Amino acid sequence: MHHPQPHISSSTSTSFPAAAEFDFKPAKRRGSYNCGRCGLPKKGHVCHLNSTTYPTSISTPTSSPSAITVENSSSASRPPPLRQSYTHLRRALSFDDIDTRADSPARDLDESNSPYPGTDLDPDNEMISGGLPAGCLWEVLRRLPPAGLLAAASVCKGWRETTKRLWRSAEELRLMVPPRGQLRFIGLVLKKCPSLVRMSLKMESDVDATMLACIAFSCPNLESMEISTSNTAVNRITGDELGRFVADKRCLTSLKMEGCSNLGGFVLSSSSLSTLWLSDLYSLSKMVFNCPNLKEISLEFSRQENDTTDLTTMVDGMGRSCPRLQNIHIASVRLSHAVVLSLTAANLRGLRMLSLVLGSEITDASVAAIASSYSKLELLDLSGSSISDSGIGMICNVFPNTLSRLLLALCPNITSSGIQFATAQLPLLELMDCGMTVCDPDSQNSPCDESGDNELPNALNNKLYLMYQKLIIKHSRLKKLSLWGCSGLDALCLNCPELNDLNLISCKNLHPERLLLQCPSLQNVHASGCQESLIGAIKGQVSDSLASLENQFQCKRLADGSKRVRAPDCLSQEAIDDKKRRKVVEQQCKVLVD
Repeated sequence: MHHPQPHISSSTSTSFPAAAEFDFKPAKRRGSYNCGRCGLPKKGHVCHLNSTTYPTSISTPTSSPSAITVENSSSASRPPPLRQSYTHLRRALSFDDIDTRADSPARDLDESNSPYPGTDLDPDNEMISGGLPAGCLWEVLRRLPPAGLLAAASVCKGWRETTKRLWRSAEELRLMVPPRGQLRFIGLVLKKCPSLVRMSLKMESDVDATMLACIAFSCPNLESMEISTSNTAVNRITGDELGRFVADKRCLTSLKMEGCSNLGGFVLSSSSLSTLWLSDLYSLSKMVFNCPNLKEISLEFSRQENDTTDLTTMVDGMGRSCPRLQNIHIASVRLSHAVVLSLTAANLRGLRMLSLVLGSEITDASVAAIASSYSKLELLDLSGSSISDSGIGMICNVFPNTLSRLLLALCPNITSSGIQFATAQLPLLELMDCGMTVCDPDSQNSPCDESGDNELPNALNNKLYLMYQKLIIKHSRLKKLSLWGCSGLDALCLNCPELNDLNLISCKNLHPERLLLQCPSLQNVHASGCQESLIGAIKGQVSDSLASLENQFQCKRLADGSKRVRAPDCLSQEAIDDKKRRKVVEQQCKVLVD
């Protein structure tokens, strides 16, 4: 699946760094600062009235600079009211003339009821002390982190009420849960945000059914939930507990969860769920999806060889119960041609993105089955499969007018000829990943090795027909090209005007003299693990391409015809084009080595 964002608002999110910020005692409740008999300030005051006489007029501080007089028509024998009556009560969210003489005790920050329910307050028309509009205060406070927001709540009544409104209006929450006290922390935070519809939790502690029940109880209108776990956290949620949670949350449309190794098996039934991501699955006994509106599913299984999940049965049932699927991603070492046949038999007419990763038993026959059943794919990811250049040919024949993203990393049977043919036959292609395809079969070096000084072993000379390959790509729409780990390439020529990201990590056998980059829009080149001479050649060609663009500006001779100079924008007939060229020149390509 970021410029400065508001921390809490109706359409933005917040993150909480620690639980200690919310572990505070309620504020001390204070009494009135005015005398209950005569209404004068208590400080240095000796009341001249006894307990049986009451004033006929009371001067009280109000929200206006001048005091307001309130007539008391009650008899002397009638007991006095508990609180003085005002003609203009100060509204809880009024920011005019806020001072420390609060007539009502301070309210707890967790209090959610407003003293004036149903009042439509316009913060843009209200002013706080100092002339700052209330709307400006709202915009400032909603950009504060939680610690700053809590500190702002203790400034005055108006600020405290504004922070409470901010908490209550938050619709999206991004939260990092600390290792200790996670349940109390989650409950306290969710109590402040009753209007949450989107929540993302980064768990540094274990996740269990109690946590899931707390979320279900505190967020009745939850529509999207994402739970990610750190390396030390363990997800202990079982399949039955997850099934009950999904069945109870009738508004839930998106569920993403990591660390699902303890599910064992599950039955998910929901008429509203449209997106489902589950990772780290392992040895599932059953997987039942009763989600008629499910459009996107991502299932990542553990890479352990003893995984006993029956993917064929799972895919067959998923195709029958989820007819509206558009995006499917399955990553498992147990993917095979039988699983592909079950998927093609489902006849999912709306399928647009298909990703079957790490299936070494997926062959060219599987590609033929996919091409015959789904001819409108926009993304196809067969990374880690055993397809060859023949499979690429079938892909090009079936998807020339739809396919825009093709990912074929870790496919050892693909050569540079197949890559070159794919870029020539797919005019809409914008992203292509061919990492670890054209590589040295005898090299013992890891493709992620960042050292560029290691020499290739002498075994390279034994299979020159497999090793020394050249790649020529000319494409008008390609934007991202990944050739990471292609140590078998020794020549590369790219003519891609729209290419902005190029990955050449660990292309150790690529010669600087055989490198040609004609990519004026190039912004990032990843070259860690390459030779120093190759990195220098990349930097030189990138700077030369920018200089050639700079020399394309229109030139004119001086009035005396002595020499040619660059014409200013005001004299050029193509001033707009010149400005565009300047923007391109100002963009400097970054060669990332570390």
